[in-house]
Amino acid sequence: MPDITGLILAGGRGERMDGADKGWVVHDGIPLIVRVVERFAPQVGPLLISANRNLERYAALGTVVQDEAHAEQYAGPLIGVLSGLRRARTEWVAIVSCDAPALPIDLVQRLASVTLAASAVAGCARVCERLQPVFALVNTSAVEPLASLIARGERALHRWLESLDVVAVDFDDASAFANINTLSITVKSARNPD
Repeated sequence: MPDITGLILAGGRGERMDGADKGWVVHDGIPLIVRVVERFAPQVGPLLISANRNLERYAALGTVVQDEAHAEQYAGPLIGVLSGLRRARTEWVAIVSCDAPALPIDLVQRLASVTLAASAVAGCARVCERLQPVFALVNTSAVEPLASLIARGERALHRWLESLDVVAVDFDDASAFANINTLSITVKSARNPD
Protein backbone atom coordinates (compact mmCIF):
# COMPACT_ATOMS: atom_id res chain seq x y z
CA MET A 1 0.00 0.00 0.00
CA PRO A 2 2.19 2.85 -1.28
CA ASP A 3 0.10 5.52 0.45
CA ILE A 4 0.98 4.12 3.89
CA THR A 5 4.38 4.61 5.50
CA GLY A 6 5.76 1.70 7.49
CA LEU A 7 7.47 2.37 10.82
CA ILE A 8 9.47 -0.32 12.59
CA LEU A 9 10.26 0.43 16.23
CA ALA A 10 13.86 -0.63 16.89
CA GLY A 11 15.05 2.08 19.24
CA GLY A 12 14.58 0.36 22.58
CA ARG A 13 17.25 -0.11 25.20
CA GLY A 14 17.01 -3.91 25.16
CA GLU A 15 16.87 -4.13 28.94
CA ARG A 16 15.45 -7.66 28.95
CA MET A 17 18.16 -8.67 26.47
CA ASP A 18 21.16 -7.54 28.51
CA GLY A 19 21.29 -4.27 26.58
CA ALA A 20 21.47 -5.92 23.14
CA ASP A 21 20.20 -3.98 20.14
CA LYS A 22 17.08 -6.09 19.74
CA GLY A 23 16.79 -5.70 15.98
CA TRP A 24 20.12 -7.41 15.46
CA VAL A 25 19.52 -10.31 17.83
CA VAL A 26 19.59 -13.48 15.75
CA HIS A 27 16.56 -15.78 15.97
CA ASP A 28 16.34 -18.98 13.95
CA GLY A 29 19.50 -17.92 12.13
CA ILE A 30 18.28 -14.49 10.98
CA PRO A 31 18.40 -11.06 12.69
CA LEU A 32 14.96 -10.08 13.95
CA ILE A 33 14.93 -6.82 11.95
CA VAL A 34 15.64 -8.66 8.70
CA ARG A 35 12.72 -11.03 9.21
CA VAL A 36 10.38 -8.16 10.13
CA VAL A 37 11.43 -6.15 7.07
CA GLU A 38 10.84 -9.20 4.83
CA ARG A 39 7.27 -9.53 6.07
CA PHE A 40 6.39 -5.85 6.57
CA ALA A 41 8.05 -3.91 3.72
CA PRO A 42 5.87 -5.45 0.95
CA GLN A 43 2.78 -4.20 2.82
CA VAL A 44 3.73 -0.50 2.85
CA GLY A 45 5.25 2.25 0.73
CA PRO A 46 8.11 4.19 2.35
CA LEU A 47 9.82 2.29 5.18
CA LEU A 48 11.11 4.05 8.30
CA ILE A 49 13.10 2.41 11.09
CA SER A 50 13.19 4.10 14.49
CA ALA A 51 16.67 3.33 15.84
CA ASN A 52 19.28 4.89 18.10
CA ARG A 53 22.33 2.69 17.51
CA ASN A 54 23.84 0.64 14.67
CA LEU A 55 22.38 3.32 12.41
CA GLU A 56 24.37 2.40 9.30
CA ARG A 57 23.23 -1.22 9.50
CA TYR A 58 19.60 -0.17 9.84
CA ALA A 59 20.00 2.33 6.99
CA ALA A 60 20.70 -0.58 4.64
CA LEU A 61 17.13 -1.74 5.28
CA GLY A 62 15.14 1.50 5.38
CA THR A 63 15.25 5.20 6.26
CA VAL A 64 16.48 5.62 9.82
CA VAL A 65 14.63 7.96 12.14
CA GLN A 66 16.30 8.82 15.44
CA ASP A 67 14.48 9.84 18.58
CA GLU A 68 13.81 13.53 19.01
CA ALA A 69 14.91 16.05 21.60
CA HIS A 70 13.53 14.64 24.84
CA ALA A 71 14.81 11.12 24.16
CA GLU A 72 17.27 11.53 27.01
CA GLN A 73 14.27 11.25 29.34
CA TYR A 74 13.42 7.93 27.65
CA ALA A 75 9.83 7.99 26.55
CA GLY A 76 9.89 4.38 25.42
CA PRO A 77 8.28 3.48 22.11
CA LEU A 78 6.14 6.63 22.12
CA ILE A 79 9.11 8.83 21.24
CA GLY A 80 9.94 6.53 18.33
CA VAL A 81 6.35 6.73 17.13
CA LEU A 82 6.37 10.53 17.42
CA SER A 83 9.61 10.78 15.43
CA GLY A 84 8.21 8.47 12.76
CA LEU A 85 4.87 10.27 12.48
CA ARG A 86 6.69 13.58 12.05
CA ARG A 87 8.99 12.15 9.38
CA ALA A 88 6.24 10.44 7.37
CA ARG A 89 5.12 12.03 4.11
CA THR A 90 1.93 10.01 3.87
CA GLU A 91 -1.32 10.50 5.77
CA TRP A 92 -1.14 7.09 7.42
CA VAL A 93 1.64 5.24 9.24
CA ALA A 94 1.61 1.51 10.03
CA ILE A 95 3.62 0.69 13.15
CA VAL A 96 5.23 -2.62 14.13
CA SER A 97 7.97 -3.72 16.51
CA CYS A 98 11.34 -5.11 15.40
CA ASP A 99 10.95 -8.16 17.64
CA ALA A 100 7.90 -9.77 16.00
CA PRO A 101 9.31 -11.99 13.24
CA ALA A 102 5.99 -13.73 12.48
CA LEU A 103 3.82 -10.63 12.02
CA PRO A 104 0.86 -11.19 9.67
CA ILE A 105 1.55 -10.65 5.99
CA ASP A 106 -1.90 -9.05 5.65
CA LEU A 107 -1.54 -6.86 8.75
CA VAL A 108 -1.58 -3.46 7.05
CA GLN A 109 -4.36 -4.34 4.62
CA ARG A 110 -6.63 -5.50 7.44
CA LEU A 111 -5.78 -2.56 9.71
CA ALA A 112 -6.45 -0.11 6.88
CA SER A 113 -9.71 -1.73 5.82
CA VAL A 114 -11.28 -1.57 9.28
CA THR A 115 -9.77 1.75 10.35
CA LEU A 116 -10.78 3.64 7.22
CA ALA A 117 -14.26 2.11 7.19
CA ALA A 118 -14.73 3.33 10.78
CA SER A 119 -13.35 6.82 9.93
CA ALA A 120 -11.06 6.37 12.92
CA VAL A 121 -7.75 8.12 13.64
CA ALA A 122 -6.11 4.83 14.60
CA GLY A 123 -6.60 1.10 14.34
CA CYS A 124 -4.87 -1.52 16.46
CA ALA A 125 -4.57 -5.28 16.18
CA ARG A 126 -6.45 -7.28 18.80
CA VAL A 127 -6.05 -10.96 19.61
CA CYS A 128 -8.23 -12.82 22.13
CA GLU A 129 -9.79 -9.53 23.27
CA ARG A 130 -6.36 -8.05 24.00
CA LEU A 131 -4.97 -5.05 22.10
CA GLN A 132 -1.52 -5.38 20.57
CA PRO A 133 -0.41 -1.72 20.71
CA VAL A 134 2.81 -2.11 18.74
CA PHE A 135 0.77 -3.25 15.73
CA ALA A 136 -1.21 -0.20 14.72
CA LEU A 137 -2.21 2.11 11.90
CA VAL A 138 -2.24 5.79 12.84
CA ASN A 139 -3.18 8.97 11.01
CA THR A 140 -0.47 11.64 11.12
CA SER A 141 -3.03 14.08 12.53
CA ALA A 142 -2.26 12.39 15.87
CA VAL A 143 1.22 13.97 16.04
CA GLU A 144 0.48 16.99 18.21
CA PRO A 145 -1.74 15.17 20.72
CA LEU A 146 1.05 12.59 21.05
CA ALA A 147 3.68 15.28 21.59
CA SER A 148 1.52 16.81 24.31
CA LEU A 149 1.03 13.46 26.04
CA ILE A 150 4.77 12.77 26.04
CA ALA A 151 5.46 16.24 27.43
CA ARG A 152 3.06 15.44 30.28
CA GLY A 153 4.97 12.25 31.07
CA GLU A 154 2.93 9.58 29.30
CA ARG A 155 4.99 6.53 28.33
CA ALA A 156 2.39 3.84 27.55
CA LEU A 157 1.60 3.18 23.91
CA HIS A 158 -1.75 1.55 24.72
CA ARG A 159 -2.97 4.57 26.71
CA TRP A 160 -2.10 6.90 23.85
CA LEU A 161 -3.99 4.72 21.37
CA GLU A 162 -6.99 4.54 23.70
CA SER A 163 -6.96 8.35 23.93
CA LEU A 164 -7.45 8.37 20.15
CA ASP A 165 -10.53 6.13 20.42
CA VAL A 166 -8.63 3.44 18.56
CA VAL A 167 -10.69 0.89 16.63
CA ALA A 168 -9.77 -2.74 17.33
CA VAL A 169 -9.00 -5.03 14.39
CA ASP A 170 -9.40 -8.69 15.31
CA PHE A 171 -6.87 -11.36 14.37
CA ASP A 172 -7.10 -15.05 15.26
CA ASP A 173 -3.47 -16.20 15.35
CA ALA A 174 -1.82 -15.07 18.58
CA SER A 175 1.52 -16.56 17.50
CA ALA A 176 1.74 -14.00 14.69
CA PHE A 177 2.09 -11.29 17.33
CA ALA A 178 4.57 -13.08 19.57
CA ASN A 179 7.55 -10.91 20.35
CA ILE A 180 11.09 -12.09 21.02
CA ASN A 181 11.95 -9.87 23.96
CA THR A 182 14.33 -11.95 26.06
CA LEU A 183 17.48 -13.80 25.13
CA SER A 184 16.05 -16.99 26.60
CA ILE A 185 13.43 -17.05 23.83
CA THR A 186 15.94 -16.91 21.02
CA VAL A 187 17.43 -20.03 19.53
CA LYS A 188 20.68 -18.21 18.94
CA SER A 189 21.50 -14.66 19.93
CA ALA A 190 24.18 -12.27 18.81
CA ARG A 191 24.97 -8.88 20.23
CA ASN A 192 26.59 -6.30 18.03
CA PRO A 193 28.80 -3.51 19.32
CA ASP A 194 27.09 -0.17 19.74
